[in-house]
Amino acid sequence: MSPLPPFYDDLDATLAALWRLLAEGAAHGRSGFHLPALATLGADGRPRLRTVVLRAADRATGTLRLHCDRRSDKAAEVLANPACALSAYDGEANVQIRIEGRASLHTGDAAADAAWAGSRAMSRVCYGAEPGPGTALPAGGAYALPDPEDAALGRPHFAAVIVRAEALDFLYLDRRGHRRAGWRRAEAGWSGGWLAP
Repeated sequence: MSPLPPFYDDLDATLAALWRLLAEGAAHGRSGFHLPALATLGADGRPRLRTVVLRAADRATGTLRLHCDRRSDKAAEVLANPACALSAYDGEANVQIRIEGRASLHTGDAAADAAWAGSRAMSRVCYGAEPGPGTALPAGGAYALPDPEDAALGRPHFAAVIVRAEALDFLYLDRRGHRRAGWRRAEAGWSGGWLAP
């Protein structure tokens, strides 16, 4: 039987593990935390859910960074109502992480410029696609991507989404006993405790 992880009965270590796993998810495509689901509210008030790529996780600021096309429904939803939630599960780690927070859309500022500069050319090309995301097409392939040499064409459509986490939930699954903890952001920092799984 494998040993229990160091965070198993240590709340501070659990919070550290949460941020470490998110940072690893942002850095490594094979992590279960690399592709979380993002929930926003649509214009009709109904929840909207989609998979996104986690680009950065910063424990010091309590923020996560994603990228999107500013022509997308996701961008419009963040602008209209910044309340959002993310959820990801890593089967190898047996950990689910959920985050509730407020998202902000960055298009022409330093945050967007830095995110664009740090993006790979193959990712940049996608933002130059015509027509924009969600547009009805007469056939599945009836859209165009710019030449990879013209990846800069996508910059006007690129946006960084920064989520300021306000609530965190960490669930570790183990047959010897699950562990769940939750935290809320306060002016003095994070406060939290153990929760029934």
